[in-house]
Amino acid sequence: MNPLPRLLALAILLALGGCATSTPDNVDNICSIFREKDDWYEDAADARDEWGSPIPVMMAIMHQESKFVAKAKPPRKKIFGFIPGPRPSDSYGYSQALGSTWKSYKRDAGRYGADRDDFADAIDFIGWYNHQSWKRSGISRDDAYHLYLAYHEGHSGYNRGSYRSKGWLQGVAAKVNRRAASYSSQLASCEEDLQDDGWFFGIF
Repeated sequence: MNPLPRLLALAILLALGGCATSTPDNVDNICSIFREKDDWYEDAADARDEWGSPIPVMMAIMHQESKFVAKAKPPRKKIFGFIPGPRPSDSYGYSQALGSTWKSYKRDAGRYGADRDDFADAIDFIGWYNHQSWKRSGISRDDAYHLYLAYHEGHSGYNRGSYRSKGWLQGVAAKVNRRAASYSSQLASCEEDLQDDGWFFGIF
């Protein structure tokens, strides 16, 4: 039996899998991201419609957390400055969600099969979390700065004002806020085309 067809099929499957999880080429431009990952815009729009969180805000948070790396993990701590030690948390995936928070999301949102390294699930998680920040901490849905602070500190920590003593974290939140504004401006220039593309492919 000729093994070539089987090997060719395996190579195609591996290539498709690599494309599905590869990092976008230009993570600084939301239009470029959505054009390269042609199902991500629809996933982000679904999360926006479900939770009321603007796409640029969710994408800016994901950029900060993982730079859109599907299997991202926090770096290991160094022992004696050079020996790899344990990771500081079990954060994982696009959203860098903690395992315990992810379980709460799956239960609350009814997304029991959700995976942290799946973009659609991760963007939905960020939308859900921002919705919780709006309900539990009174943060405006488009306030990327304070939404990121709550995302990082947790709602109890945010409500206690734990971020106020962390100048470095406030700087990171300001960066997320600037990126959300940049993404918003970029998306305004291409969203109509993205919506048209989604309609076209949706008929098949």
